[in-house]
This record gives sequence, C-alpha cells and structure tokens, in this order.
Amino acid sequence: MSSVSSESDPESYAQAQGGPGGETSASYDVYRDPWGIPHLRASDELRLAYAQGRVTAFDRAWQLEVERHRAEGSSASFLGADSVSWDRFARQCRLADTARRCYEAMAADEPGTAAWVRAYVDGVNDGLAAGAARDERFARTGLSPAPWEPWVPLAIWIATHILFAGFATKLWRERVARALGDEAVTLFATDGPGTAGSNGWLVPGDRTTTGSAIIAGDPHRFIEDPGVYQQIRLSCPDYDVLGLAVPGVPGLAHFGHTGSAAWAITNAMADYQDLYVEQLRRGADSAVEALGPDGVWESVARHTETITVAGGDDVEVEILETARGPVIIHADGEPGGKPGGDPRADADGSTQTLSLRYPPRVRRDLGFAALPALLRARTVADIDRALDGWAEPVNVVHAADTAGGLLHRVAGAVPLRHRTNRLRPVPAWDPQHAWQGWAPTPAEPVQGFAVMANARGIASPLGVEFAPPHRANRIRELLSGSADWSPKAMADVHRDTHLASAAPLLALLPGFEDLTPAAQALRERLLAWDRHMAADSTDATVFSAFRAATVRRFAADPVFEGLWGAPTGPDVFHPWLYLVPKIGYALEGLLTTSLVPGLDRAAHVRAALEETAAAATPDTPWSEVHRLTPWQAVPDPEATEWPGLGGDHDCVNATSTVPGFTDLTARASAARYVWDLARREDSLWAVPLGADGVTGSPHHRDQLPRGHSAISSPSSPTGPVSPRNRYELRLRRPTARAHPGRRGLRYRHHHARRPGRRLRADPQLGHAGAGPLLGMGEASRELVQEIYEDIDRRTTHHAFMVSRDGEEVALFQTYDCAEDRVSECYEVRPGDVGVHVLIGPIEGAAEHGFTGALMAAFIGFVFSDGTARRVVVEPDARNTKAVARMERSGFVLGPEVVLPEIDLPEVYLPAKPARLAFFNAPGAAAEGASGAVSATG
Repeated sequence: MSSVSSESDPESYAQAQGGPGGETSASYDVYRDPWGIPHLRASDELRLAYAQGRVTAFDRAWQLEVERHRAEGSSASFLGADSVSWDRFARQCRLADTARRCYEAMAADEPGTAAWVRAYVDGVNDGLAAGAARDERFARTGLSPAPWEPWVPLAIWIATHILFAGFATKLWRERVARALGDEAVTLFATDGPGTAGSNGWLVPGDRTTTGSAIIAGDPHRFIEDPGVYQQIRLSCPDYDVLGLAVPGVPGLAHFGHTGSAAWAITNAMADYQDLYVEQLRRGADSAVEALGPDGVWESVARHTETITVAGGDDVEVEILETARGPVIIHADGEPGGKPGGDPRADADGSTQTLSLRYPPRVRRDLGFAALPALLRARTVADIDRALDGWAEPVNVVHAADTAGGLLHRVAGAVPLRHRTNRLRPVPAWDPQHAWQGWAPTPAEPVQGFAVMANARGIASPLGVEFAPPHRANRIRELLSGSADWSPKAMADVHRDTHLASAAPLLALLPGFEDLTPAAQALRERLLAWDRHMAADSTDATVFSAFRAATVRRFAADPVFEGLWGAPTGPDVFHPWLYLVPKIGYALEGLLTTSLVPGLDRAAHVRAALEETAAAATPDTPWSEVHRLTPWQAVPDPEATEWPGLGGDHDCVNATSTVPGFTDLTARASAARYVWDLARREDSLWAVPLGADGVTGSPHHRDQLPRGHSAISSPSSPTGPVSPRNRYELRLRRPTARAHPGRRGLRYRHHHARRPGRRLRADPQLGHAGAGPLLGMGEASRELVQEIYEDIDRRTTHHAFMVSRDGEEVALFQTYDCAEDRVSECYEVRPGDVGVHVLIGPIEGAAEHGFTGALMAAFIGFVFSDGTARRVVVEPDARNTKAVARMERSGFVLGPEVVLPEIDLPEVYLPAKPARLAFFNAPGAAAEGASGAVSATG
C-alpha cells in the first residue's frame, strides 16, 4: 500500500515557522513510495536540507533524540542507570565539545557547508514536535524533545563512530601481554576471525548484462530499532540523489547514487586512535598536571559535570584533558607508572590512567564538506575529489559512473606515528609516540572485480587487525561464476551462507580414534555437511553446538588462567575484554597458532565432540536458534518474536553470533544495496526493519524478513519525482462560510498513477455523498445544504470537501465524541475525535494506495493541532471488511454497540449497529497497537 506522511501541509508549516536562514519560504514536496520511503524535492539545496531534517524528525523523532542525548552524554536522564556508563564515556572523551569545535571551524572555513548543516537542523527542530507526538516512547519515558544546536549532527556522527576503530582492543592486547607475554599480543587478532564486517563489490561493465558497472554490498553493524540507515531520495535543481542516510546527519555519506555516479563504503579497519598512559599529579588547589614528553609537567584542563539519572541519584564526573587528549580511564588511587618507566608496570589495565587521542579532536575537522560535494558528484572524479576531504571513519570506497569510470580507494585521516601506538597503550612522556602528520590514503586500479570485505588488502598499511579473508574470497568466487551479472542476481551473493572458517575445526575430526558410537556418528555427519549455515539447515545448528563446546573448553584451559577474571574498569569497554567471545572469534587462529604451546587443541576438540554427541540435541533448523535481537533504547512491551536467520559471522551473509556464548545475533546487514549505473531505476535497496521509526506504524517493520528468509527485501527506487507523478489534496468546507480559528488543510502527495485507473470527479459528491453518509437517504439538495450550514456553525463538528487537482473526490467529517450520539455507547475520554470518510466513485479498479494516502493525511490533520488524543471510528458492525481493515491498520477494536436513533427537525439518524475502534495519538496513553488508518467503510 502506498503511504504518505501524516504531516499536514509541510510547505505552509515551514513558511509559518520560517525556513532555513530565516527566509519566509521553504517549499518542498514529499512523495512516499509503497514502502513509505521519503522522496524529497525542493527548490534549492538549503531548502532540501531543511526538508530532509524535518521529514527525518517526523519519521524518527525518538531515534534522533536518543542519539542526540547519547552524543551529549545525557541519555541516563530518561533511560536510567544502565546508560550512565555510556554517558560518562561520552562526557569524558568530549564528544559534544569536539562537535562544537568542528562546527566552529567549519563555519569559519566552509560557511556554505555550515549553512547547509544549519538548514538541516532547522528542519529537525520544526519537525520534532510532530514526530514526538507520533511516538509513545516519549510519554513512556517522560522525554520531551529539545531544540537542536547546529553542531548536533556532528556530535551524532562522532558518537556513532567513536568506537569504530576499536581502540578498546588495545586494552585487551595489554591484558593478553600481561598474562601470556609480549609475543602473544596479537594472539587473538581478528584475522582469524573477527566480528567486524561489511561487504562491498564492484562489477565492471564488461561483466554485466547492461554494459555498465554495478556496485553492491551491505554494511554489517549492530542492528538497532529503529534502523541505523534511512532510505531517502534528495532532489533539487542541482542534483537528484538516492541512498542511505544516517538519521540525524544531512546528506548521504556512505551509500549514494546520483544517476550518473554512485559510491559505497566499508570499514577500512584502519587504526587511527591512540591510548596514552598518563602520569598525573594533583596540587593542593586541585590543579592537575600530567608528565609530558622530555619530563615536562604540563597543565591538565579539569572541570566536573553532573549526569542526571532517571530514577536514581545524580552522578558527578571529573573531566580531565591532557595535551594528548581527554582522559577516558581514571586510575584507581594514585596514577600508575613511573616517569620514564614501563607503561605496563601496573597489574591491570584498569589501574592505568589513559587518555584518548583521536583525529577530529586534534584536527577540529570531521570532513563534513565532503557530504554536499558527494551529492553534487556527476563522475568518479567528482567523488574522488570530495573524498579527499573525508576524515572519520576511515573507509574503503568503491565508485563508478555512467562513462565507465571506476574507483577503489581509502578515504580518511590516519596519523603517522610509532608502530607500538597501534598495538597497545603507550607512555605519554615518551616523545617517540607523538603524532608526526598524516598518512597518505592508498588507491589502486580496478582489475576484474573490486571486492572490499574488511580483509587485508588496499588498507593494509593503515591497520593492525583485519577481518579474515573468507568473505572476500567467497565473493570473488561467486562473482567469477558469471560474466552477465544483473542487479537482481546480486541477491545470490548477498544471501550466501558458506562458512569457510569451519574448515580448521572440522579438519581435526578424521584423526580421532576410539570415539563413542554417538561421537562417531556426529563426526560423519559434520564431515558430510555442506558447510552452509542455511536457515533451514539442522547440520548448521549441530556444528554451532560443537563449535560452542570447543570454545568453552579452550577458555577453561589453564593456559588462559590469567585472562579468566571478569573485566574491570569502565563498563563501556567490557565487550572487548571477555575471554569466551575473544576465543570464539579467534578460534580459527587458535587452532593453528604456535604462540600457546601448552594448549592441547586436539584433546579439547575431541572432548567437545563427545560432549555434543552426548547432548543428543534434537534436529533443529538453524534459524530457530539463530534469531535476530536488535538493540532498543527502551524495550517494546508488545514486541513479537524476531525472525530467525541464516548465515554466520564469516559468511557473506554475515549474521554474527558470539560462539561459545549465544547463537542469537545482534549484528547483521544494516542495509543492502545494488547500484545499477545503467538504469538507476533498476537499482535495489533494503533495510532490515523499515522506513518509519515509529513502533506499530505500517512501515516500521514491513521490510523485516518473513519466515526463514535472509535480511533482504529490496524495493526498487522509483523514477523521477515530477509534476506528472503528483497530485495535491485540498480540504475546504462544503459551504462558503469561513470559520475563524479553524484552518483548512492543503496536502501535497506524490503518487505514481497507473494507466486506466483514475478518480472520476462527481459534481454531486457534496449532495449524493452526504445523504448516505449521514443516514439521510434521498434528502434534497436544499436539506443537505442546510445540514452542512448547521455543521459549519458548530465548534464540535466539522466537515470538509476534498479535491484532488481541482476535482472533488471525498468528504471528510470530524466531530467531538462527547457531543455526539456515540457518547451514549462508551466512556468518552478527553481528546476523543470521531471521523467519517466518504470517497467518491472510481472508474475501473481502485487506484492503488489512494484510500490509505487520504486517510494518512486526514489522521495527521486530526492530530496536528495537539489537542486530539484518540481517533474513534464506528463502522457498521455488519460491514466485516471495514472492521477487519481497521484492525489490520492498527486500530484497537472496541465493543459492538447500537448507535441510538436521532430524530430532530433538521436531521434524522436511524439506529445503527456499530463496532467501535480506537487509534491513539502517538505519545498518548496506549489503548493498544497503533498504525496507519484506512477508510472506515
């Protein structure tokens, strides 16, 4: 079903509020395709940025406010004590302050980019109230949206990517070095294997059915609800681009298609953040100093901040910043280490005082000037130039254009410094660990296929640990199987479930002797397995159980005794510091390494095989235990069970488990895309949930996979947003009277019309339609006019004629339930508004989505003034189709009632059996699930 935003007259609203830069006009058009994806068109790029911000706030107000508070370190104020650890980290590493500094520098050096970001923020601010009214999580947590400052998008960008480079891995390596010796510092390197993962591939035109390049892939990130990527299309006279935006950030940073050029990224796995061991001393006046290079004591900036905690006591945080960077870990007691001594002298990493040095804080630059430049790109050369200014995170990029241009490069800021900086915390007082400038970003020509999957390759000079080569090798293998690739055929690559990393573990099985009969049978089954983690595979489930048993036995070996303890220090770093997950992800390397000679691998694997065989686990399809578990800031109290998936962390369909701990997955494809350079309309895109961030809305989870399918439900981006694909709805009163204080509704809605299906204008709609609607049968035109004049005089009942492109197509009526006969049938609540709708006759079949488009606009109009709290409908109880439609659309069904007869001189309404149904304004006390609405019958 086609969907429209329930915003009422976005153009008039923008004008009333003042557009970007204080201008009085901010016209833009919004088209929602059948998946609810917004396609925006504006008269210039500032108005377009405003539109993107406003539409994003309307769709995802909750997500935007959660991300803003996380970036500012204030999320505990409404999420509670569980968020204190993150808030402390966000404040200590100065995320918001860094964003402010970057914005100030951008305003001075790139005023055009700053104005563009400001326009986006203006749109967010103008849309937040309406968006918050749609989402009950605001009321549930007591959160009220607050105005954004212009630097907030930069803060969200930093907060989203601050842990991307994995500097917390240096804490783990430090722990490993203490327990197993310096030579073992890379023992758990992610090359064998790791959790990081995104796929991307570029197929040149000589291997496609069209003769033009195809770029495809999927970023693998923790799946969040709402999703971390927003499908959107941005169009103005300067450009027309579609792609995947980061909610809260203008433009399309990671994945976009301009029509003549397209680009996509993966994480380069570069190391560009350093941890420094700091030695601090405090004076009597609370002044703090740090030992700097060459034995010089330097002043440390210090202040305190307070974290407000919902349902708990406030938490005071000391903020320190040395010349290296913000202090993110405070030593317990006296600062560790001695001047000029071993920075690893402490018994545990948590007792060190560590500062974080990261490029945006140093450079005061996030590279945001690249974002509008990418939107304007027409060629690969344009994309290449734009990415020269990219800062963070460091990415591998694929790009192509319609002229045959191809690009494979790294983009981002990586400091030049001592190799040890990349491995572990280094002493702040040693000058050899200072940064010495910036590394060049590699590029290489595209020969055959270009594949990026976080493995060693083009970005090798910039990193330490990379993903294992299995996904990259498998993608190359699959692509080599054809020279006639089409966009749709790329789905075969996206959903591939072959697990090459199973080979080292299975290779040990043939050498075991004297196994029990059950273990022998299990061995034969595993060796015969096709090594695909397919959703319906029971062998995949058995293999996972065997692998988990192996991981647990490895972790219990005394050789790792020094790593058995629970993590200490800030909670935010604990995911990097647990032994079992580290062994699970590094199992492939641990099976072959010589760094731990005391580890009896064969004995552990044999015991795990016997353990798994003895458990006699029933044959269960992989997808029944391998289920999606998205992160939610607050749990959905009415959430249904999430779907089961195929794949595993080293499959191309990378749905990461935590081997040895759980088969559930929180990390998977955060989006999927196929950019076709021949015909953009043949491109494909998908997100794992849906386009709308509001729980219960029709497009919140409509792209969620059904049954055992992979996370892929691509919909094709539509053609150009043009006048022929739009219509304008206008609401006016049936009479000519004007009623002070009540505004009409003009709603622009773009809708692709189908040939042979159009609404027929009915000049008698106001008469012929009103009679049946109000139960007046064959009432005369004069009587109908008299009735509507009476309605127009009232303050409790209102009626509107609806025209499309100048043709009257519907009648819409609202009424105060407390002043209507329905009040005799149920307990009316304040803010209950009843609605009636009559849609005019349609030639041929009903135009696809038109009823839903009308009703979405009508309901948005009802809720737009902020006083309505619940929409009430009372379709005829005998009209089972209308009642079922209400329930499907998110209305909560109430009781069957009999509306009483009304016999007055001016109107007669017969008694009617009706089924009450209720739809809550988002943010109101929940009556039940909410969703879109459709006609009342």
